[in-house]
Amino acid sequence: MLTVGRVNVSIDNRVLRENEDAVAGEGSCGLRRRRSSRHNGADRIQARATAIVYQEKARTALTQAQDNQATGIDGHGRSLLNEKATSDGRIAFMPGVRQALADAPLQRAVSLATLKKTDVRNASFARLKHAEDIRTLAARIKQHTLDHLDRYLEQFVANVERLGGVVHFAETGADANAIICRIARDNGSRLCVKAKSMTTEETHLNAALEKIGVQTVETDLGEFIVQIDHDRPSHIVTPIIHKDRFTVARAMHRELGVPYTEDPTELTQHARTYLRDIFRRADLGVTGVNFAIADTGTICLCTNEGNGRLCTTRPKVHVALMGIEKVIPKFTDLPVFLKMLARSSTGQPLTVYTSLITGPRKPHDPDGPEQLHVVILDAGRTGILSQEEYREVLRCIRCGACLNGCPVYRKIGGHAYQSTYPGPIGKLVTPLLKGLEPYADLPQASSLCGVCREVCPVRIDIPEILVKLRRDEVDRKIVGPLHRLAFQLAAWTFAAPWRYRLAQRMMRFFLGLHAADGYTSSLPLKSATRVRDVAVPPGPSFRSRWVAGLKDDV
Repeated sequence: MLTVGRVNVSIDNRVLRENEDAVAGEGSCGLRRRRSSRHNGADRIQARATAIVYQEKARTALTQAQDNQATGIDGHGRSLLNEKATSDGRIAFMPGVRQALADAPLQRAVSLATLKKTDVRNASFARLKHAEDIRTLAARIKQHTLDHLDRYLEQFVANVERLGGVVHFAETGADANAIICRIARDNGSRLCVKAKSMTTEETHLNAALEKIGVQTVETDLGEFIVQIDHDRPSHIVTPIIHKDRFTVARAMHRELGVPYTEDPTELTQHARTYLRDIFRRADLGVTGVNFAIADTGTICLCTNEGNGRLCTTRPKVHVALMGIEKVIPKFTDLPVFLKMLARSSTGQPLTVYTSLITGPRKPHDPDGPEQLHVVILDAGRTGILSQEEYREVLRCIRCGACLNGCPVYRKIGGHAYQSTYPGPIGKLVTPLLKGLEPYADLPQASSLCGVCREVCPVRIDIPEILVKLRRDEVDRKIVGPLHRLAFQLAAWTFAAPWRYRLAQRMMRFFLGLHAADGYTSSLPLKSATRVRDVAVPPGPSFRSRWVAGLKDDV
């Protein structure tokens, strides 16, 4: 087992060119890229990746009854714990939005934190040489990997097993939970320490382990506070972005019995003292995976608190849960992503701890687990992989930069999304993984301003994909008839110049009927004026003045 504390990574023009040549030419494993026709490319990727996933079905003898008993997930991998649905089966997004908009402390906390995060991210990228080239390279490596995922996934699995690790494949979140619960039962585990992992949040692993009698403790400070306060994370990177120190102080005093204090340093020390004892007694460690390196069988964990390293070295059993999209081709690709992840998440050059785990502990290793289990989760990912227009969504490295820059997220926080993944990336991932119909509101909850695209370290075109999801909602008649009628009328109006000019004049006239000082506070669509006044378009339009020949007035 190899652990590296602070990795110093440098990338010069030569390395950039070498990586670009590898991706464009032979591919990142040094193997010549296999050309596949337009006819069978996506089908081949989905078929082979899915075939690998289904091998676990033959490997395990778990019954469906055991799966359901061990999880808080239904047979389709959907959460039964936190999501609130309306009578028509849709997740109740708008009630959560209204609740968030009425929560002044949440507004203040989320806005201040995200603005600061965006500022430090921008400053960090400004100091990085060739930052835009590295972003492009990261996107190309990820896209290349997804286009050849069957090859790289098989290579990663073979190398993990060669090193003594055990690989499991899970088709659904329920399967993943059942596999991990089986590992815990087989080893008699009673206390599990968990590093921060969005994938375990997605499967609701904590509830599954608690149901079979395994005490499960989050060890990331933010996740720990969320857990003891019986709350949910509201940000991919900063789970308690919606809380202030007073809320944290009350939770620790109530749940841990420590003296009440509002000093952040003292609160952190209380958490550290409590968690150190937990680490000493833990017999099972569960982590996520930031990157899975195909050519070495290495898993990479990036943390700032050191808890990830303790989760992988103290317990005898280490279970790493990862989605199929976490694979990257080779070890020399890793520096590209380490540079992007830390800067995009927190503005740091690198995370404080970068741990590289290559197999279970060997006889000469001073620490590490006796068993290493890697659980590879599908849960709808091969479905995204098979759709070329949506495949780039799987490039995401879970940095949270798009959340920090999003004006919608800044106003409503994360809980309103009713999903493990909030913010702009959540508007893509959640409908694609769990179904568009129940989450139809999410693609609509965007101004398409494009900030998310500008800050994404792997250049996911989030606004473009949101538009495609909106198109799918219309094509599948998921949106209501009034919504469709409104856009049909808009298309009809914009199709003829005279209709467009007539609509302009009518709008200006009707808005002016109730205007005062150039603004109106009453419109037929009340949501448009619930929290703001709308400006009435001023006098003659630019176009009319131009046509009239009054160019000097422009």
